[in-house]
Amino acid sequence: MAGTEEGRWRDLGAYRARGIAGWVALAEGLDKMVTGIESPVDSERGLAARLRYLTASDAGYEAMDRAGIHVRPRTLIAWLAEETTPNKANLARLDAAYWELRRRNVVADLKRRLNNRGRGTRIEIDPVDQSQVERRHQRDLETRDINVRGGVWDRAVDAWNAGDRHELDAIWDEIIQALGTDWDAYTYVSSVGWAA
Repeated sequence: MAGTEEGRWRDLGAYRARGIAGWVALAEGLDKMVTGIESPVDSERGLAARLRYLTASDAGYEAMDRAGIHVRPRTLIAWLAEETTPNKANLARLDAAYWELRRRNVVADLKRRLNNRGRGTRIEIDPVDQSQVERRHQRDLETRDINVRGGVWDRAVDAWNAGDRHELDAIWDEIIQALGTDWDAYTYVSSVGWAA
């Protein structure tokens, strides 16, 4: 049943079980590994740091272009010199461009860390939350952990970076099939923990 996103949970909320698709938890875990400037974009420090990062390379200018920042060079110079401040819409675009570039720049590092010289990375899979499900409808599920390796991380990081939910869903199915006969009970989960 690869790629169904349902498996055993055809109607996840029917008995008040709560969870998210495993591929979403996988993507959220990768998102959390992308670190960067913590100061908000509308602070002096946050804006200056983002502008420096974005204007340090051609890739940064390309990220600004993709984010819809189309200003004259004079305007950009004034922003860098802190003579003027971008309007609210351009601040949001600068922030989006910054994080998009950070994601692109960490891809190789994420693959290296997660592949761990061929040893892979262990993840902990927490099953759906059944605390609101009547006892007679609960399934006997437990937290599972699995070591993921064999090129899966390269594909997962590439799919995450491209925003390819279908590929992430297929990769998640591949990961959980290693859990044995219960694998489809983990198409939806509460969370995924990382050892990376």
